[in-house]
Amino acid sequence: MSSALIYTLTIIFTAIGMEFVAFLSHKYLMHGWLWSWHEDHHNPKMVEGFFEKNDLFFLVFAIPSMACYFLGSFMPELRILFFIGIGISIYGLIYFLIHDVYIHKRFKWFRQLDSKYSRAILRAHGDHHSIVKKHGASSFGLLAVNNKYFKKRSEWKNV
Repeated sequence: MSSALIYTLTIIFTAIGMEFVAFLSHKYLMHGWLWSWHEDHHNPKMVEGFFEKNDLFFLVFAIPSMACYFLGSFMPELRILFFIGIGISIYGLIYFLIHDVYIHKRFKWFRQLDSKYSRAILRAHGDHHSIVKKHGASSFGLLAVNNKYFKKRSEWKNV
């Protein structure tokens, strides 16, 4: 197998795997012992200005990517880490565009997307934000959406 193929697959699988890292981080860290950073994201009245404490997570999640870039660039035997860093960065960009731009409209770069999948993402995130407390929320992922969210809210009880 060629190096280019290995590196490409590494990037793809890392980006996909980051959805699971994001799910677990969201459920067990953000809604766990780091709730103090995440709470203002569920309670917009707590936010003063443009930034939320929740934005600190972008910095926290950038650290592994930066470390991978650094180690993969300067240590030839760890070259694969550079491509893992790219995969993490790609997921971070996707997350930013979908979560902050599309869902929360923090930037007015594009308007309402209209597909079954984009509506399911909105419904899942809306359901997650319907709980403003640390415990009791559902739908902790971003891209992997439960099948019930592809249906109208009135049909969820039947799922």
